[in-house]
Amino acid sequence: MTAHIVHFTAPINALNTAQLIDRCTQAVQQGASELVIKIATMGGECSYGFSLYNFLIALPIPVHTHNLGTVESMGNIVFLAGERRTACRYSKFLFHPFHWNLNGSVDHARMSEYAMSLDKDLDLYARIVAERTRGATEQLDIRTYLCAAPRILEPADALRCGMIDAVDESLQPSEAISWCVPC
Repeated sequence: MTAHIVHFTAPINALNTAQLIDRCTQAVQQGASELVIKIATMGGECSYGFSLYNFLIALPIPVHTHNLGTVESMGNIVFLAGERRTACRYSKFLFHPFHWNLNGSVDHARMSEYAMSLDKDLDLYARIVAERTRGATEQLDIRTYLCAAPRILEPADALRCGMIDAVDESLQPSEAISWCVPC
């Protein structure tokens, strides 16, 4: 029984999502008994963050996510896919309002579509956080953080809010097999 560790230190985009899925798939195919994903990300695109969350929770082996230093924005959704979640003593989680970059001209119909999509992303994000932190001592007001007032959680806050199970430096066992994204 061997743990596989994936170091994900990248923005959440198409390329890095494909690489993370590939590394996790290879780990499962090689007989990993557990997958530890050590994350340091400033976040990224909503569609890829939700895709990674759905992929990770469907894996046939336990997934442990670990905050290496900073997990921000859509990184929180990827992080919450862990059955076990830990963070380094000197780490943080950042929740902040969504934003999109629009290039070129946009007509009314397209702007309406963007607004609907942004609202749906907000709803999905809030539902995942509520589900994965259910029963916590302190409830996170995700809609406020994502629409108006950002919030940073340090490890003690993250424990109270159910984001993490423990503060842990998560040392790397010598027998673990390691992967990196990006490679």
